[in-house]
Amino acid sequence: MSLSREQMAQRVARELRDGYYVNLGIGIPTLVANYVPPGIDVMLQSENGLLGMGPFPTEAEVDADMINAGKQTVTARRGAAIFDSADSFAMIRGGHVDLTVLGAFEVDVEGNIASWMIPGKLVKGMGGAMDLVAGAANIIVVMTHASKNGESKLLPRCSLPLTGAGCIRRVLTDLAYLEIEDGAFVLKERAPGVSVDEIVSKTAGRLIVPSEVPEMQVDPA
Repeated sequence: MSLSREQMAQRVARELRDGYYVNLGIGIPTLVANYVPPGIDVMLQSENGLLGMGPFPTEAEVDADMINAGKQTVTARRGAAIFDSADSFAMIRGGHVDLTVLGAFEVDVEGNIASWMIPGKLVKGMGGAMDLVAGAANIIVVMTHASKNGESKLLPRCSLPLTGAGCIRRVLTDLAYLEIEDGAFVLKERAPGVSVDEIVSKTAGRLIVPSEVPEMQVDPA
């Protein structure tokens, strides 16, 4: 079975390290805030100007004025700082974010990412993804392995306008965890119950499959 959104967030949260400053993009990446492993201290940054973002609020905790970049209501942890978006982007552009987690429409074997627009569809704005992929050396892309019509989103070459070139090294999909090395996707882990054959069939870009591919360790859906 493919991973749920929550399981994908759980798996990404295992990549967090004590002391990290982390930016979480819109969509599935925002769920990572709910799965920060116990015993580590990370500061989650929202590009609209919040450093120290906490988990999503309970109904009793909701504050309509406390939102993330995706306009979702969030909480602030003790010690959080609130500042304007110019300071937030100075932090991003200055390379002060240790890890960025963001979604994408496509990723290719050269580490290119397309995440900001689909030609012919309404684009509300470019957002901060271009700054994030340029300013962070440590990036994890989280997305579905294939589109709704079954077409692979892991490609030999991105077909959509690029957000960044040669900047992606790690990709987590609902089927697998992969790393990009020497012009190929390298299969590192597979979702529980997902076969290597299924991953191969849904990966259009060059894929290297080691002799042993362990199953991901995630909580049941």
